[in-house]
Amino acid sequence: MDFLIFPDCPAGAAVAETVAVGPDVRVIPHPGGRPWIVGTWSDHEVCHASVGTRGVAFLGVCSMTTRDLTARLDRADGVDLDRLRRAAAGSFHLIASIDGRVLAQGTLSSVRQIFHTRIGGVVVAADRPQSLASATGADIVDELLALQLVSPFAPWPLSDHCLWRGVEALGVGCRLDVDGQGVGRVVRWWNPPPPDVALPESAERVGAALHDAVAARTGPRRSLSADLSGGMDSTSVSFLAAGQFVRLVTTRWEAANPDDEDQTWAAQAAAFLPRAEHVVLTRAETPMNFAGLTTPDADVEAPFAWIRTRSRLAHQARRLAALGSTMHLTGHGGDELFFPSPPHLHALVRSEPLTSIGYLRGYRSMYRWTVWSMMTGLARDPSFGRWLSSSADRLTATVRELRRAPDFGWAGPFLAPRWISPTGVEAVRTLLRRAAAEDPEPMCPLRPQHATMQDVRKCGESVRRVDRLTSRSGVSWQAPFLDDHVVEASLAVRLADSATPYRYKPVLAAAMRDVVPAELLGRGTKSEYSADVYAGLRACRRDLVELCDDMVLARRGLLDVDKFRATLLGMHTSSAGLSLVVATLACETWLRSLSAARTTTLTGGAR
Repeated sequence: MDFLIFPDCPAGAAVAETVAVGPDVRVIPHPGGRPWIVGTWSDHEVCHASVGTRGVAFLGVCSMTTRDLTARLDRADGVDLDRLRRAAAGSFHLIASIDGRVLAQGTLSSVRQIFHTRIGGVVVAADRPQSLASATGADIVDELLALQLVSPFAPWPLSDHCLWRGVEALGVGCRLDVDGQGVGRVVRWWNPPPPDVALPESAERVGAALHDAVAARTGPRRSLSADLSGGMDSTSVSFLAAGQFVRLVTTRWEAANPDDEDQTWAAQAAAFLPRAEHVVLTRAETPMNFAGLTTPDADVEAPFAWIRTRSRLAHQARRLAALGSTMHLTGHGGDELFFPSPPHLHALVRSEPLTSIGYLRGYRSMYRWTVWSMMTGLARDPSFGRWLSSSADRLTATVRELRRAPDFGWAGPFLAPRWISPTGVEAVRTLLRRAAAEDPEPMCPLRPQHATMQDVRKCGESVRRVDRLTSRSGVSWQAPFLDDHVVEASLAVRLADSATPYRYKPVLAAAMRDVVPAELLGRGTKSEYSADVYAGLRACRRDLVELCDDMVLARRGLLDVDKFRATLLGMHTSSAGLSLVVATLACETWLRSLSAARTTTLTGGAR
């Protein structure tokens, strides 16, 4: 799916005539007849209805039917987009044309995102920024490039900045509102729910939201597959899908570590699903981590955070397509929503101090924090703006330095790599301090909710990029945990119920107690896959070192090639530092893909 949104005015129609062209282009008109939504999509990806001067379209995966949408438009005095959003399960863009006014929004998680810019004097929107950049001839913003080297990712609001000059992305809970003259403004429509719902009710809400999210993706014409890695998140999705779909294919990766616990748990889960077909993607047949990075990518929205597994995901999609799957469900988003982080403790100490005492004792034992580092960290309570500013000072700390003490800030710690140039460090610090000087409001007033939304949106960005990758093989990649209703239900959970160190993902376990066998919900451990990363790094090291011969990042003055090459060739005693390597590779491969895409266009190749 790929589309542009035009305002309902003569200038908007004129722009559509010049930029929205192609042999496979489809058009949804405004109620008055002018071009409104123009692009490429399949019939099952759109639910659209118009009544009089009002039109509404859902683009993506949605439980709403055209008949129901028509009835709602026919009987309503006005169009309440939030009421329509609440009435539909799934993951979708929601776009309306009402009496000449255009409204457009994506999802809270950014799996569905809206970008916008001015073309021909009017505001035009799209589901991907490169479509707008191509229409305006926009280049990338150099000062934002250095920000892409930060790992695991830059903090909000910088994380929402679009790399294409003049193109903007909607922030969390915002919609684009374009009037009949093509003038646009961004309106905030969403605020997070207070975290005050106790476990019994919150589990019921989460369970219902997840059930509806999976149900929105089932249908008579759809062949479904799902991850069944052994973790609680993918297991929950697989059992929900099995309960709603006749034929299900599950997949898991064979791990490099023979003692990996996920394999044992996945086998136990598969035994409870005898009607499903269970496929193991063996190491012998599957590309390694970091494979194929010298090949340009067709998706040039931005650096791809999951670049090290790009070839593996493409391979999985081809296998699933051969098995007949047209949609694949994943458990991504479950960790972000249901695994507590230090900011949860910071808020709990202030809201329920007596309860927090036992929790702090548990976390101190689990992570081996010293009493002094824990107490001094909890005592700090900077505003979001001051936290951003102080983060600029810690930008070049080492992973070891950051791990000496818990971080109870507004989000997890982030670092610049040691191979970034002084120019790059100064560019990132300037951006951080400039953002802090504007004294921005956080996404959510409470820091655990803000930290959760930061992680959720970054995960959502990666999921939408994977969907484009796998859809080339005819398999849509879907993450039900990242649907709006699931995210909101998770944010509403009482902190004392979501932050306990004594039970693993207690809210999700309670929500799935009537869906997933109790034996599978009792797991209290979580696997990690550094063995696969190390194996891939060793196997692909020669190709990665070849990337250092003429790095675009170095030519732009952002990177010391010798230091980066030495890192690739050196020993990695901690897997935590590898995320810095991945961020650099993601940025470099993206820049090379941009160059390849421009060369293809200039030589008359396919776009």
